[in-house]
Amino acid sequence: MRTVLRWLLSLVVLAGAVTVQAGSAAADQEPARDGRDILQRLLAVEGVELIEEKPYDGYRYFVLTYTQPVDHRHPKRGTFEQRFTVLHKDTSRPTVLHTSGYGVSTSPGRSEPTRIIDGNQISLEYRYFTPSRPEPADWSKLTIWQAASDQHRLFTALKPVYGKKWLATGGSKGGMTATYYERFYPRDMDAVVAYVAPNDVVDDEDSAYDRFLGQVGTAECRDALHAVQREALLRRAPLSERYAELAEKAGATFTTVGSLDKAFEAVVMDLAWGFWQYADEADCARVPEARTASDAELFAYVDEISGWSFYTDQGLAPYTPYYYQAGTQLGSPGIAQPHLADLSRYGYQAPRAFVPRSIPMRFERHAMRDVDTWVRHHARRMMFVYGENDPWSAEPFRLGTGARDSYVLTAPGANHGANVAGLVPEERARATARIQQWAGVAPATAQADPESARPLAAYDDTLDSLDERLLRKHRGGGL
Repeated sequence: MRTVLRWLLSLVVLAGAVTVQAGSAAADQEPARDGRDILQRLLAVEGVELIEEKPYDGYRYFVLTYTQPVDHRHPKRGTFEQRFTVLHKDTSRPTVLHTSGYGVSTSPGRSEPTRIIDGNQISLEYRYFTPSRPEPADWSKLTIWQAASDQHRLFTALKPVYGKKWLATGGSKGGMTATYYERFYPRDMDAVVAYVAPNDVVDDEDSAYDRFLGQVGTAECRDALHAVQREALLRRAPLSERYAELAEKAGATFTTVGSLDKAFEAVVMDLAWGFWQYADEADCARVPEARTASDAELFAYVDEISGWSFYTDQGLAPYTPYYYQAGTQLGSPGIAQPHLADLSRYGYQAPRAFVPRSIPMRFERHAMRDVDTWVRHHARRMMFVYGENDPWSAEPFRLGTGARDSYVLTAPGANHGANVAGLVPEERARATARIQQWAGVAPATAQADPESARPLAAYDDTLDSLDERLLRKHRGGGL
């Protein structure tokens, strides 16, 4: 799960730079029966504190914290403050509980289900992503069950305020998070919409990823990417000199991964995966001719796709929680890349290489098997959306005979940004209608004719385009 990481960091940075529209308008300005407005009702919830409110036309938007126990099994053994945001529409509307599985943006934005149902959105920062990290950090408490319990506890606290139906959602690690929440607390949510959620059931069996990378796109494009990787490793010495100069200027260090050489190879090994994760087949025309490219051109292209800064200590530090989980419960792909076997010194490095050695790690082989088995036999009102050209979709969640009113859908030609809007028209309309039905807001026209269903909220350039802009901008390796 490498490529999404840099994208998510960019998301937080870019989202912070978005200027929200100061507006007068009108999200649920009518006070509750006891005379309190929505902010007063939120702050009346024990453990909720306000960081700031930002105006946005048609909504009220709050950045808050909620006091959570470090260990939900022993709640008296310490607490921490977990950030969350509220994009408030109206308490008469349904609510989407959203997480990226990483940090939380503090500028307004809407997940696709929020637009589809025209609802409220609660976005929760994943535990141990700063600043939502206990100090000192007991890393053994960073588990999928503890994180699901964070969601459960916040939902329980806010349900009296937002009393209509709730849906959980997220993309990539956020889609995994929404799925794990449903597995451990299946009575909380009315439905789940999980996007591009990997399902690495057996961590050391990754042939599905190898098969995917061996057939995605055209042979010409795959060969061109492989040639760039090989040429970069063949030119390890001159490109490493450029890398060292870049690191020195940035004050970057390589203590966690071990050396500049290990970081160099990790960046190059990410290139083919990173390309397919966020590029389109049209981008194949931009892959340089490896043998004739100058060192500068080769270095720049690898940077564009994989990002030379990522495996520095400074690049890895924000994602220690992710790599810890990948190496203890989630699993991660160990792709073979036989075209690099004669040039690689370290292979496709495991998550342990990207977590400081001071943090102990032990892999739990049963964790993903448990979730996979539960989804196959007990899924209710769950929708999984994958991208045809997304490497992470090579090991998807699957539904068994015990699943009810649940769906696995694939957007043709889509990458790791796959969504309902990218499905073929008939599937797109039916998926939209189903989500609205689950939320209890399906218009009569959509109930009578699901293929007529459309999102209930109009598209907003700021709220709904941020992810799309980042997908066009970002390239490089992590989930």
